Amino acid sequence: MTRKEANPMSAEPASIGFLLSGGGRSLENLHQAIEQRSIAASIDLVIASRPKASGLERATRLGIPHQVHRCKEPQSAHQIFESLDAAGCQWVLLGGWLRKLEIPARWLGKVLNIHPSLLPLHGGKGCYGDHVHQRVLDAGESFSGCSVHFVDDHYDHGPVILQQRVPVLAEDTIENLAQRVFEAEKIAYPQALEMVLSGEVKFERR
Repeated sequence: MTRKEANPMSAEPASIGFLLSGGGRSLENLHQAIEQRSIAASIDLVIASRPKASGLERATRLGIPHQVHRCKEPQSAHQIFESLDAAGCQWVLLGGWLRKLEIPARWLGKVLNIHPSLLPLHGGKGCYGDHVHQRVLDAGESFSGCSVHFVDDHYDHGPVILQQRVPVLAEDTIENLAQRVFEAEKIAYPQALEMVLSGEVKFERR
């Protein structure tokens, strides 16, 4: 099976592949949002970069086929996209994916990521998870949040689709700031997906 052309006006649900490296909370939240909000999409394949990623257990519980691709070098990402093509996926969403991807030309504009800061602040190599929240606190920021963006061949660099802001409080620790940002992510990712599927936003090369 080859990758289907995404059609915002089609009655067929858009087929999504989801990439993760960790626990898969974003996977489960997106899966629930698709069902609860009747988003015209389905998550049809989960790919993990680690065989022990607990997100694979979530995928099993949700009944989603899954694979492991270690993707230790950006160039080896072609194997991931071949698997996505074979599964008929039209879009790829990253949630806690920690490997750099080399995006094939045919997939540019079809890959989304969610990052736990207000890009371009606190993005780039090594900026993931608690490392991001620590940088926000160290910088004395008044606000943090999350950014959903299109993925290109650079870390946290592609065009931003939307952002959700949250306040940074004087008493914040990494843990409670992370939880507040994650609550924003649960809103932002489904909203961004709807915007992309409807054609409201489209990828434009910088």
